[in-house]
Amino acid sequence: MKGRVLNQRQNNPTASDRYARQIRFPSIGETGQARLSESTALVVGCGALGSVLANTLARSGVGRLRIVDRDFLEYSNLQRQVLYDEQDVKNGLPKAIAAADKIAKINSTIDVEPVVLDVDASNVESLCEGVDVILDGSDNFEIRFLLNDVSVKHSIPWVYGGCLGADGQTMTVLPKETACLNCLMLDGPPPPGTSPTCDSFGILSPVINLIASIQSMEALKILSGNRKAISRQLTVASMWESELRQIDISGLRDKVDCPTCCRGEFRWLSGERESHSVVLCGRDAVQVSFPGREQISLVQMAERLETLGRVEANAFLLRFHIDEYVISVFPDGRAIISGTEDLSLARKLYTQYLGS
Repeated sequence: MKGRVLNQRQNNPTASDRYARQIRFPSIGETGQARLSESTALVVGCGALGSVLANTLARSGVGRLRIVDRDFLEYSNLQRQVLYDEQDVKNGLPKAIAAADKIAKINSTIDVEPVVLDVDASNVESLCEGVDVILDGSDNFEIRFLLNDVSVKHSIPWVYGGCLGADGQTMTVLPKETACLNCLMLDGPPPPGTSPTCDSFGILSPVINLIASIQSMEALKILSGNRKAISRQLTVASMWESELRQIDISGLRDKVDCPTCCRGEFRWLSGERESHSVVLCGRDAVQVSFPGREQISLVQMAERLETLGRVEANAFLLRFHIDEYVISVFPDGRAIISGTEDLSLARKLYTQYLGS
């Protein structure tokens, strides 16, 4: 009889069973765990950072997860995207769907909403409706600045994270209280093609796990009601050098007179700073442009891309050949991606090889 009761408990665990070790942590306890179960988290991007975030929050008992990603799985993802396996790649599933399937097997007591979508100014606010925290699992600054605008405008905390090579950084934004992403980067993101990407520079999985774990911990603090424990610093990790630094940014918001969190100007949400994509009729090509962006160096871009594919360049444009696509880049950052009429794919290719 005792054996049968034990098996029933294992097959149908209560919250006290499932989260026992977490509940015993004094700052969580039964009250904090109950708050987690009633919370909703938005994970934007479910690749490297996002898969760790979704996995951790699901196992921690966050009641509702909304997972948004525009991409599908490839074998090169498996080196660092911990929620997936080879069968997911073979199935050809979008990342959001594959993540939701996996999470259902990890924790069937929570609700998961997978959304296969390219996040932009037209949909980002609706994606953030009803959420208690926003987690950055994206791979480009355009989406991050959109999330920053939504966070400040609607007073939703968000946790930024980014990694490249063996380096990473993260910070938590508490609207009207702490510095926001625009406080750190008043001029906006670096111009297209001026900074390396994971495809051109590479990335090591340990830094992903570190940064996403810090992000997840910040989310648990927010959702469990432990606001005083939330970091007010920018955390920077250089794992190859075994360095972890924290930079005090607590007074930055007031010093820089940030247009977003001090003056309420939401330039990314308005579309003023957003990239524009348009299918070029009859050409099997998409143009991606960035109105108002500064000029870029085609010479530097050519040097960075020539290790990845064939590059042709002159003073007026650069052509980069990769797989079945040709990416033609102009000094103003505008690019024409030939070989597709899919706007989402064109934006993905731009971000993948040129940066945001």
